Amino acid sequence: MSVNSFGHALRFTTWGESHGPAIGAVVDGCPPGLALSEADIQPWLDKRRPGQSKFTTQRQEPDQVRILSGVFEGRTTGTPISLMIDNVDQRSKDYSEVASAYRPGHADYAYDAKYGFRDYRGGGRSSARETASRVAAGAVARLVIPEVRILAWVEQIGGDSIDYARFDAAEIGNNPFFCPDAEAAARWETLVDEARKAGSSLGAVVACQASGVPAGWGAPLYAKLDAELAHAMMGINAVKGVEIGDGFAAAMSSGEGNADAMRPGADGTPEFLANHAGGIAGGISTGQPLRVRVAFKPTSSILTAVQTIDRDGNATDIRTKGRHDPCVGIRGTPVVEAMMALVLADQKLLHRAQCG
Repeated sequence: MSVNSFGHALRFTTWGESHGPAIGAVVDGCPPGLALSEADIQPWLDKRRPGQSKFTTQRQEPDQVRILSGVFEGRTTGTPISLMIDNVDQRSKDYSEVASAYRPGHADYAYDAKYGFRDYRGGGRSSARETASRVAAGAVARLVIPEVRILAWVEQIGGDSIDYARFDAAEIGNNPFFCPDAEAAARWETLVDEARKAGSSLGAVVACQASGVPAGWGAPLYAKLDAELAHAMMGINAVKGVEIGDGFAAAMSSGEGNADAMRPGADGTPEFLANHAGGIAGGISTGQPLRVRVAFKPTSSILTAVQTIDRDGNATDIRTKGRHDPCVGIRGTPVVEAMMALVLADQKLLHRAQCG
């Protein structure tokens, strides 16, 4: 398994398994001289940390990060930054049935088909536990782009959407769903709890916006900013769809309806009258807010029995024991923010390398 790294000028590699002793990331290419300590990383990990409500997995992981290298006297040195997070609450015995039978919708069969060997404890590398490493790396990336503000929220759970007329950014931190609509959050309490009690799970849509991105980041053709964002988001566990700007809705529009019309701005830059393109044109940022929507499938590990086969090809049923998120998209929200930060920090450094 050689493809465990992401990025170009700012590149990070994650390591570790769900039920191993620890997980972590190595961030390479971070500029020197940036103030960095564990306290700069921990708040972002705390947003993703499991066990904070009955609407997420009850695995109790403190997710305390340690910086092992790349920082001296509180400043980055320009050398690789190694980050480590201990696993302290594994229950590998919960996965005894998974060792001999495949969980439909999970990566069990695909891993076995590719490698002929797999770590079945919690899914090993395919577990969403790996995303804690991305969030830690994303915290480092945020230091590279202080001019950018990134905000993600859950837009939909189980087909029940927020009302954007009630959008309140301050509300996102007031409920366990990262939901900007208090009325929708109240409905989701019942919706997610019913799925949890039934041993099932629900999908979700996460929206993310990055403001303050200047015009010019990205590149035509093979390094398009929207392609890099799509790559980053599709690499998150359980993600099955990504939209930039209007996304698939653009296919139902007309040329004039989809155009982001411009007028002269007061400071000499264009004033855009719309943002159907999500802040990207020709693979390059326009200076408008970047807008991305990410679709998470329902958690594949469920207590409801489903039909499957064992490793010998025999028909059987499987129920996945253990502690799992009834809606993995909820804790996926900080991961979406982290991947946005990692892409933008990388693109800023690439732009500086080419254009000064």
